[in-house]
Amino acid sequence: MTSDTTPTDQVTEEAQHLRELIARARFILFDFDGPICRLFAGHSAEHVARDLVAWLEGQGLQGLLTEEERVHPDPMAVLYAVNRRRPRSDLVAELEERLTQQELKAVATAWPTAYADPLIRTWAAVGARLAVATNNSARTATRYLADRGLTGCFAPNVYGRTQDLHHLKPHPHCLNRALSAMGAAPSSALMIGDAPSDLDAARQAGVPFLGYARNARKEKLLREAGADDVVSSLEPVLRILRHRS
Repeated sequence: MTSDTTPTDQVTEEAQHLRELIARARFILFDFDGPICRLFAGHSAEHVARDLVAWLEGQGLQGLLTEEERVHPDPMAVLYAVNRRRPRSDLVAELEERLTQQELKAVATAWPTAYADPLIRTWAAVGARLAVATNNSARTATRYLADRGLTGCFAPNVYGRTQDLHHLKPHPHCLNRALSAMGAAPSSALMIGDAPSDLDAARQAGVPFLGYARNARKEKLLREAGADDVVSSLEPVLRILRHRS
């Protein structure tokens, strides 16, 4: 904000930029855990991470993890650590499947992100093509969407984690798969994500990005990563879309 720009001017400018971003988008790529739901809201991610560590210890493989990794609250961090030391191994495949099973259990207690369901339905209703591009299992995202009655808005465009973990975001692999399947030019798409890895993947794929930050910490991480457009609620996105339709 310059010395000649008031806070009101800045808000107006940001709102106009958001309207333009939405107006250009004909293909919408959603990250899953964050913009669509909080997957581990009722099924603690920390407990899942501990379960993976305990399973490794039961196999006599605790030496694969550092002390910090053994107490990390993010199960993906455990999976990444093992993959770094045993890339493309049967061990990684087994650990990935165990994580997928825990994610599938979490679907039953996941919290829908506020305004996500009507936003998805409205975007689909006005003719946009939608896809999920996530580091979670595609099976997990597919089950959640089915439970919410949203399958028809996305099918069959759900692209998630595979056992080739080097393809996870920030690698643009799942975004490129979605774009290719929908026949979409990157410039006509919009990625909605809540993490710097989503932003990095969008940049590499050439896709415009809209950050969703449910709290100040998330927004700070996105801003520091270089995100220009960040919303703390999907409500203004839905409001703009409804005014256009």
